[in-house]
Amino acid sequence: METRCFSSGIMQINQLPYTRQKKTKQYFMDRIFFISFLGLLIVGHGVAGNMVYDNLGMLEDLETVDIEEGLEGFDVPSWTSERGGKVLVNVDSFGAVGDGVSDDTKAFVNAWSTVCNTTKAVFLVPPGRQYKVNATKFKGPCVDKLIIQIDGTIVAPDEPASWDPNYARLWLHFSKLNGIIFQGNGVIDGSGSKWWAASCKKNKSNCNSVRISDVIISSPGDSPNTDGIHITESTNVVLQDSKIGTGDDCVSIVNGSSNIKMKRIYCGPGHGISIGSLGKDNSTGIVTKVVLDTALLRETTNGLRIKTWQGGHGYVRGIRYENVKMENVANPIIIDQFYCDSPKSCENQTAAVEISQIMYRNISGTSKSPKAMKFSCSDTVPCSNIVLTNVNLEGKDGTVETYCNSAQGFGYGIVHPSIDCLTSHDKDYTFTPDIIEVSEATSQEIVHAEL
Repeated sequence: METRCFSSGIMQINQLPYTRQKKTKQYFMDRIFFISFLGLLIVGHGVAGNMVYDNLGMLEDLETVDIEEGLEGFDVPSWTSERGGKVLVNVDSFGAVGDGVSDDTKAFVNAWSTVCNTTKAVFLVPPGRQYKVNATKFKGPCVDKLIIQIDGTIVAPDEPASWDPNYARLWLHFSKLNGIIFQGNGVIDGSGSKWWAASCKKNKSNCNSVRISDVIISSPGDSPNTDGIHITESTNVVLQDSKIGTGDDCVSIVNGSSNIKMKRIYCGPGHGISIGSLGKDNSTGIVTKVVLDTALLRETTNGLRIKTWQGGHGYVRGIRYENVKMENVANPIIIDQFYCDSPKSCENQTAAVEISQIMYRNISGTSKSPKAMKFSCSDTVPCSNIVLTNVNLEGKDGTVETYCNSAQGFGYGIVHPSIDCLTSHDKDYTFTPDIIEVSEATSQEIVHAEL
């Protein structure tokens, strides 16, 4: 069997001619498992403007950041050369029109119901016709070694609005089948051109105001580069009521993102909830107005992390983390302006992404590492206006401490471990709660991702 893929998104399957003197035999597959993988790459555009605060204004703003809510081969039989031993189940016999306009989904479903329970059966899509089929699940278990003979064209609806909303992320979905064979000279045409035109990679305005809720993402803790949800160049994003386990960041927020709210998030395993990395290869990174409200992090290698490369430019500011519980988390609170994810050591550079106006409020739990809080900032571009209130992190196996380098800030209320290493001129300030507002988009503006 010969498979051809074209740039238009069409896959053509060509079966070589059959003869009694010479049969082409090719193992296609023993089992088919369709595993849906969620990779929420949110790509959009939006950078908040510069925010200039005096110390009191900064504190008030931080207080009120808010965004509302091993296989065995077998011979491939030729139904054309052994016709007498096969039962043909032709989609035309079940009412398929095959004009490329009429919806033939029901005919395909009914034909599948028959072929699934028929031994030595061939599901036939005959040549010379074009069958429009909407998103459909072809489920097993069925009798073994079914043949799917595609000699005609199966075409998807060309209008995104015509797609079945119940199956937003699949088209022709085969599952729970043993020894199924796909063959034929036909074409499977995904009709992708209008979807491509609507991509946020082509239309940068398409990733403003996005809501993601009730998502479960699961990858092993040792799976590399498996960020759960990655947010880049996006504005007005709400992520809530989701459980994420990965081998990398549960959530990563990178350049060009603002007005991001995360609420009721479970993270573990994974590398924590991160802003960054930013500034790699002397690039500019800007992230502003981010709120994490109510989260549980369990057995993660980092907790609440901001990470930037030396030599970068831009800024991170207006960030609030609150109501977060840690369970046996390494590096529960960490700002790292010397991030270096490289097999060799990174060159020391004086430029850095500026980090300021960061608040941690109502953070508690256990630290797996001796340094429960780490503020590792650039000597030339120090971190500033770090505020901690009601923070209590205990060591799982002993005492914990705070590490600081070129970091300025202060705490009030209970803060443990001590943050005496933070330099500050603002310890006498008091401020009114509930001030930074990051408004949630209206329901008409929000794209609901039902995943």
